[in-house]
Amino acid sequence: MTLRLKINVIVGALTFLFVVAAMGLQLRSLRESVHEEVFAANRVAAQMLERTVRRDPPQGVRLMLSFLQGIGRVRSNDITLFDQRGEVLYRSPLSQYKVGRNAPAWFDRLVAPGPLMRSIKFPDGTLVVQSNASRAVLDAWDEVTALAGVAVGLLLVANALVFWLVGQAVRPLGQIVAALNRLQAGRFEVHLPRLAGTEARAIGIAFNRMVGELQGHMETERRAVRAELQLSDSRELTHWIDQRIERERHLIARELHDELGQSVIAMRSMALSIAQRMHALDPSAETAARLIADESSRLYDAMHGLIPRLTPLLLDNFGLGEALDDLVERTRRSQPEVAMELQVELGDAAISSEGALALYRVAQEGISNALRHGEARRIKLTVTVADGALTLTLRDDGRGLAPDWSKRIGHYGLRWLAERVEALGGELRVEAAEPRGVQLQARLPLDVATTATNAITAAEAATA
Repeated sequence: MTLRLKINVIVGALTFLFVVAAMGLQLRSLRESVHEEVFAANRVAAQMLERTVRRDPPQGVRLMLSFLQGIGRVRSNDITLFDQRGEVLYRSPLSQYKVGRNAPAWFDRLVAPGPLMRSIKFPDGTLVVQSNASRAVLDAWDEVTALAGVAVGLLLVANALVFWLVGQAVRPLGQIVAALNRLQAGRFEVHLPRLAGTEARAIGIAFNRMVGELQGHMETERRAVRAELQLSDSRELTHWIDQRIERERHLIARELHDELGQSVIAMRSMALSIAQRMHALDPSAETAARLIADESSRLYDAMHGLIPRLTPLLLDNFGLGEALDDLVERTRRSQPEVAMELQVELGDAAISSEGALALYRVAQEGISNALRHGEARRIKLTVTVADGALTLTLRDDGRGLAPDWSKRIGHYGLRWLAERVEALGGELRVEAAEPRGVQLQARLPLDVATTATNAITAAEAATA
């Protein structure tokens, strides 16, 4: 069931309850009116007949019979005249008002009063006046059916109008939700048209600005990848490009965290604000706004899941140890069946940002290979400082190295890591572990790494 239909059903149910309550009050009023009419008619008829008898008591039955034959039927009453032996001398004729029709029995029981009977005795007979509410009940039934027809017509018109109005109100929000779904599916070319309504228009503008920035970042990333593929045959150029890519990734990660993240948070805040303002005015708009807020939260989480893959921001503020601890913790959450062990012993060693980033990439690629290709269930990562060198060792209990594993190394695999470590004066070794698994070890001289980093920074500054 769609949101629009749900809202219409709710509004229809509330309208129906209102109509039922109004009809209930109307029935109560009709019941009181019928009771009053029948009671008054019975009382007036009895008093009139009793006074007629008192005018000439000796005449008795003969006078009353003549009087009754003259007046015919008295409304809402059945009149019967008995002689002193109990035989019926007169019975009032049937009513000709709406003859041949009667209200349903259940309705008669609902609104008709109990039978009222008055008996007038005189020397030679008895007069019995008994209430008959059938015509009054029939009048009430006709009024109820007319009101019910009008109520049903108004109910249908009101629901059709509400269905149309709700559709017009939630149409911009539906477009926003559809655009968010397409964006989440990876279709970054999505664009929202100018939407109706102040809030919806503001959200659409913010969404289009966010998509534009994201497209720019993705295009930058694609250009960087293409450049790396074209220049990977030259070690010197590859190293230079690697530096630029890492800086670009760092910039993209910062932009995602600081700029795009703020836009998504602003979109979510605006959606929640709309939901709060629409709470009492339009429940359908509130529901759609909260759906937009939920989609914004999921987009925010997906974006933050992308940032660590671009660059480890923890390296800037907390260093290699904290960055590796974050990498291991994220691996534990994504692979709960794998036992991860981390041991970092850096002491007071000063590690350059270039060396720390290179070792982080080695650990990242090694863990990925152990899980993807080796199907490891236990991984141990250690980082130690000894003899002026920084050594990172990654060991797993996976399937081990394939016979032709060296031929499978591509530009984005261990060959790329080896060139990166060697450019800093270090070495990368991959060997089989006993009794099973693979051991990956990267050794990086601290003084060489620092010197290489300073030289690269100075060269880039001179170029700039």
